[in-house]
Amino acid sequence: MIKKIVYLDNAATTPVHPKVFEKMIPFLKENFGNPSSIHSFGRKVRVAIEDARETIANIINADPSEIYFTSGGTEANNFIINGISKANFNETRRNKIITNNAEHHAVLDTIENLFHAGFETEIIKVNKETKVESNTLRKSIDEKVSLISIMHVNNETGSINNISELTKLFDDKDIYFHTDAVQSFGKIKIDVKELGVNSLSASAHKINGPKGVGFAYVKSGTPISPLLFGGSQERNRRGGTENIAGIIALSEAAKIKMESLDYSFQYVEKLKKRMIDGIKNLDSENIFINGGNDSLPYILSLTLNSEKYNNDAESIIMFLDINGIAASSGSACTSGTIKASHVIKASGYSEKDAAGTVRFSFSTENTEEEIDYTLEILSNLLKKFQK
Repeated sequence: MIKKIVYLDNAATTPVHPKVFEKMIPFLKENFGNPSSIHSFGRKVRVAIEDARETIANIINADPSEIYFTSGGTEANNFIINGISKANFNETRRNKIITNNAEHHAVLDTIENLFHAGFETEIIKVNKETKVESNTLRKSIDEKVSLISIMHVNNETGSINNISELTKLFDDKDIYFHTDAVQSFGKIKIDVKELGVNSLSASAHKINGPKGVGFAYVKSGTPISPLLFGGSQERNRRGGTENIAGIIALSEAAKIKMESLDYSFQYVEKLKKRMIDGIKNLDSENIFINGGNDSLPYILSLTLNSEKYNNDAESIIMFLDINGIAASSGSACTSGTIKASHVIKASGYSEKDAAGTVRFSFSTENTEEEIDYTLEILSNLLKKFQK
C-alpha cells in the first residue's frame, strides 16, 4: 500500500480557490484605497465592498443593509449575541438567553460571559443526534426570553437543526432568533425569510475563501449595539477599516459555491455513503455514526465503542496523520491537550466513548480513491486500537 496524502478536515478549513485568490490580488496591490476616503482611490474600493454586500445579501434573500462584514464566524457570533442581548435589555428589560449544549464555543462562551454580566441563561439539551427538539425548546420559552441561539448545522456531527420549525414556536412573541450558519452557508440553500431568523453568522474559510473574514446578517429593525467601537464603518456598528481583499474574496467564494451547490452536495453525498458502507464492513457493531441519517453529507463523525477499543483521541488522530490522513477528533484543543468533545458528550456518550471520536469532512476535491485509502488505514487503526 503506497502512502497517500488525504485532506479530510474541510470542516476545520479549506484551501483558497484559485479564482478567489485572483480576485483578491488587485485589492492588495493597485486598489489599495481606504473605503472611508472620499477621493477616487477610496470610492473605487467602496463600490467593490457594496457590490460584495449585495452578492451576499442576494444569496441568503436579505437586504444589503442587513449584511455586516466581520473578521469571521466567531466575531459575527459575538457581535450578534452581545449586541442583541444588550440592546434589547435596554429597551425591554428582558434578559434571558437560550442556547443548547452542542453549540460551538463561539456561542457558548459568549453566552457564559453574558451570564457573568448578569443575564439569565438556559442551556437546553440536544437529542442523541445533537439536534434541538421543538418540545425541549418550547418548555424553556417564557416572558423573560430575549434571544435564542441555535446553530443551523452542527460543526462536529453535521446534524441539521430544523430552524424554520423552531422559529415558528414563538412567531407571535417578541423574541429574537440567531443561527450560527458557519457550516451550512455555501453548502445548502439558505433563505433567511424561510428560516424565520433575525440574525445569522457565516465565515469565508469554510467555503474556499481566506481566513479572517465573515459576515453577520441582522434583520432590519433588530436592536443591536456595536461590539467594536472607534469608527463609523459598517453603519456605525463595526468600527475598524474593512478587510477589503477578504470581503471581495468572501463574495467570490460564495458565488462559486452557489453555482455548483447541487452538484457539490450530490458529489460529497456519494463519498460519505462510500465511507459509511466501508466502515460498516469493517465493524458494524462497534463503530457508531453520529448526527443522524439526514446529517449534512460534508461531515461524517464516528465514535468507537470503548468496550472494544482503547480510545485515545490524540493517538487516533496521530495514527491517521502518520499515514497521510488529515482528520479531526471532534475535540477542542486546550493548552496542548485534546479533551473529549462537549458536542459528542452532549449526545449521550461517556467520556471514554467520546475519546474515540473522529470527524472526517469532505469536499469536491476529494476522490473515491482517497476514501478507499482512508478505509484501508482505518482497518489498520482498528486492529491497532482493539482491546
